[in-house]
Amino acid sequence: MQRLDDRDLAILKILSSEGRITKAALAERVGLSPTPCWERLARLESSGLIEGYGARISLRRLGPSITVFVTVEIADHTAASFRGFEAAMQRYDEVTGCWALGGGTDYLLQVVVRDVDSYQTLVEEMLDARIGVKRYFTYIVTKSVKAGGPLPFDHLLSR
Repeated sequence: MQRLDDRDLAILKILSSEGRITKAALAERVGLSPTPCWERLARLESSGLIEGYGARISLRRLGPSITVFVTVEIADHTAASFRGFEAAMQRYDEVTGCWALGGGTDYLLQVVVRDVDSYQTLVEEMLDARIGVKRYFTYIVTKSVKAGGPLPFDHLLSR
């Protein structure tokens, strides 16, 4: 784990909620001159702490879509089966999130598609591809209450 000081943490906290902030404004907000701030930012990026930058897109305004969460149990619990399933998930653009879980199910998928018919087509493709799905359960999102917010730095890093 990389050792971070208060200014590094301030940079991360600001960027997690304001990814488009200018470097000059970021430097001012953390109390540094631009060059040292940019050097810290470059170090945080090169170390992998900052994985990338992106925008939160309003799917509702983009056009028709549904978000589906899917729990998946795979048939064979071997390391090779887990690796094969995880590699297969990389090939489906509609799978926007995939998490391995401990407990009663193996994976949680987040899927974004145009409609239920598109979701069904995707599921049939996955089953036909024989990627090891034993059982799956579908949960269609009816309303987004809270999603994609900034990380709770104050709670994660309380000293």
